[in-house]
Amino acid sequence: MQDFRRLKVWGKAHSFVLNIYAATKPFPPSERFGLTAQLRRSAASIPTNLAEGCGRSTTGSLDAFVQIATGSA
Repeated sequence: MQDFRRLKVWGKAHSFVLNIYAATKPFPPSERFGLTAQLRRSAASIPTNLAEGCGRSTTGSLDAFVQIATGSA
């Protein structure tokens, strides 16, 4: 198990999420539950899956969560 905050990729993914939230803020209200929500959820799942993978005890588990994060990207 390792501290996910030390991973450069996690830091970049976290910054990406903040940028997505800022970029989608001016989207029209009609997209609040459509495109805006989907972009935000998929972006947020990237660092979340990296963090969860770091909390697992095996390298194989980490690899699986990295693949999930990649799919969200």
